[in-house]
Amino acid sequence: MTRTPVAILGATGAVGQKFVALLADHPWFEIVQLVASATRDGRCYGDEVRWREPTSLPDAIAQIRLTTIAPNPEVQIAFSALDASIAHDVEPAWAEAGVMVVSNASAYRMADDVPLIVPEINPDHLALLDRQRAGRMWRGGIVANPNCSTAVLVTALAPLHRAFGLQRAAIATLQAASGAGYPGVPSLDLLGNVIPYIGGEEEKIERELTKILGTYSDARIVPAEILASAMVHRVPVVDGHMVSGSLAFAEAPSPEAAMATLRAFRGSELVQGLPSSPRTPVEVDERADRPQTRLDVDRGQGMTVTVGRVRACPLHDLRFVALGHNLVRGAAGAAIQNAELIRASGALEG
Repeated sequence: MTRTPVAILGATGAVGQKFVALLADHPWFEIVQLVASATRDGRCYGDEVRWREPTSLPDAIAQIRLTTIAPNPEVQIAFSALDASIAHDVEPAWAEAGVMVVSNASAYRMADDVPLIVPEINPDHLALLDRQRAGRMWRGGIVANPNCSTAVLVTALAPLHRAFGLQRAAIATLQAASGAGYPGVPSLDLLGNVIPYIGGEEEKIERELTKILGTYSDARIVPAEILASAMVHRVPVVDGHMVSGSLAFAEAPSPEAAMATLRAFRGSELVQGLPSSPRTPVEVDERADRPQTRLDVDRGQGMTVTVGRVRACPLHDLRFVALGHNLVRGAAGAAIQNAELIRASGALEG
């Protein structure tokens, strides 16, 4: 199989480094361009990055010279780890140049013609690319993955919504420090502390959830009719977002039925065969004190969401806790899995 040449936009940040680590030995993709700020143009990646990944930076990638925003002509896919304000202008320029941009940024997630994808849940939403390319006259395109907390939450909710019809969700998150990027939150603000505010995060969860769980019809997404209320908190944990929820359904499931539904959840055959897809996207742990961030965040090489504490709720129908790796299932790993889906489904060629 010929490897597809790819670029990473925002390669020196926390998510950019995770892209590099996950793509270094990827069977389908080859890193040929690393993009950073103009002040670093022409410098070797290894000299400019403060490498934070637990694995060593490969020498071949360390020697790649950083470029500014202009796309390398051979690049077919670009993974964007840019801030939303920068992505707003840069990503369309790359799409217009014929590159498929797989974005971790929030800039275009809620655009009517941009697919917001979790491959196990809504791969059919990729059909929006036809409308996007026709309407914007792009040879490439933009496909987004959701906010890091949304990614964890929606992976746990999707099978329950399909089976029992989710109507209302009260959500609280405990979000890791790495979700703020690097260097992120100052240590004296976060150590021994919990911060009950992350700008824009609650709105992202509430809006993105209904788009991902919505239905593709007549070249548009009909949002799912789910009323969600989110409360977010930054906590002194390095990696791993935990989400707890109280859920109301059209048909109330027993905890046993809900857990059986979660355990049976799989993507399509195509999605199951993607290199980044975990064997099980959701694992249920019935131990009373699980999931725990330190013990469970790396399940499925960071792509599995662990669900526990599934029990009846006196306010709604069901309550639960879910845990996922915010830099893998919630960011770089999700975008890479989306790119694999784009290539495997033939959407890369348009």
